[in-house]
Amino acid sequence: MELYELTVHELLEKLDKKEITINDITKSYIDRINDKEKDVQAFITITDKQALEKAESIKQRTTKLEGIPIGIKDNVCIKGVKTTCASKMLENFVAPYNATVIEKIDNEKMIFLGKTNMDEFAMGSSTEYSAFYKTKNPWNLNTVPGGSSGGSVAAVAADMLPWALGSDTGGSIRQPSSLCGVVGLKPTYGLVSRYGLVAFASSLDQIGPITKDVTDSAILLNVIAGHDEKDSTSANIQKKDYTKALKKDVKGLKIGVPKEYFGDGINEEVKQKVKQAINKYKEMGAIIEECTLDIANESLAVYYIIACAEASSNLGRFDGIRYGYRTKNFANLKDIYINSRSEGFGAEVKRRIILGTYVLSSGYYDAYYKKAQKVRTVIRKEFEKLFQEYDVLLTPTSPTVAYGIGTKSNNPLEMYLADLCTVTVNIAGLPAISIPCGVDSKGMPIGMQLIGKHFDEETLIKVAYTYEQETRFREKFKPKFVTE
Repeated sequence: MELYELTVHELLEKLDKKEITINDITKSYIDRINDKEKDVQAFITITDKQALEKAESIKQRTTKLEGIPIGIKDNVCIKGVKTTCASKMLENFVAPYNATVIEKIDNEKMIFLGKTNMDEFAMGSSTEYSAFYKTKNPWNLNTVPGGSSGGSVAAVAADMLPWALGSDTGGSIRQPSSLCGVVGLKPTYGLVSRYGLVAFASSLDQIGPITKDVTDSAILLNVIAGHDEKDSTSANIQKKDYTKALKKDVKGLKIGVPKEYFGDGINEEVKQKVKQAINKYKEMGAIIEECTLDIANESLAVYYIIACAEASSNLGRFDGIRYGYRTKNFANLKDIYINSRSEGFGAEVKRRIILGTYVLSSGYYDAYYKKAQKVRTVIRKEFEKLFQEYDVLLTPTSPTVAYGIGTKSNNPLEMYLADLCTVTVNIAGLPAISIPCGVDSKGMPIGMQLIGKHFDEETLIKVAYTYEQETRFREKFKPKFVTE
């Protein structure tokens, strides 16, 4: 087995035994990037030279994760490195400071391998809305990797990175993780600092880990979780060691299965595989019960009203004056505003800004935005009721497997339905994890979503780890890089 195929905890074991060096690991991943990036196009910026220099400078490890490579979604600021958000608007923007998660990664002395591609300003579910190029799914290069964290996920799935960070506003870590057969964790809102994350929808955005297995997810969450005074929404809770939750045991655990997530919009093969996973949990001693989450049917509308409203507000700073793209075609200040935004933003970003401005406008605020916030409160309360009975909830992560590039990008409403299973989690601020639970008849990955109580990532990790250890997805299935 090649070094780039190993998980981080497997690499750490070999480093501890002095079987390999940091240099060996770094070169292995850079060689893999050189081999596969032309097919997958997962990166916007590759920092291979800096990575090699840092690897060569490490003579002795002083932290557990020193020298381990990592990739970062290109909406997280790294000082001195371009942060484009996959937009023409920020094409040449170099971040003047580090995001808090980057400071934490730096404290561990990890090695940055690059910034990964994404849907522009994280608005999309397929990574087709990048201003630069479309990322491909390593399992089938004619299909999308999902989005908006598609670059990070595709790079991990293609073994170009051992792990990466993404951001999740309505499923942007979990949905692509499902489509690419990796593990994606969306932490509880407030557990991981958003300082230095370019905002899309501030009350929904959350940074989280994308990894090859659940163990690595727990290790990386240990690094990035924690209170941050620079983020007013950061939760001040006691620091935990999430690796202690890596226990294979679900006996007596109550798992609720909301029937609304198995309706008409869900592909039959996806339903079948998720139901097989449910049966596996039964075999392992978990108590499974069907339950109801009626309000789930309203969640997509609530999400897009709130997300677009917040996007409209957050993206107002990109005006052609302060920083970012400025048009060369102007005669006055109004021209600068209009032309800079018209030329700098892509079609999907403009669509969401227009929708968000509409729902916030006089005469429509009460009818749409205020009503959506009221329904959001109802959704949170419905989840709280369910979690009085159940330890976790289990659903599909995505309604479908990966679909063909270009098949939905011209139909925004159909694209928005890709978030059907994930948006309620962000609306309620809950933690959720997507793990692979099989492949369809064409060999494409299918993901299962586990949803937990606020700040109860330990239970999620334990339940996910138990299933993963029992089924061993990574040992049975690998990306094929085909173009069928």
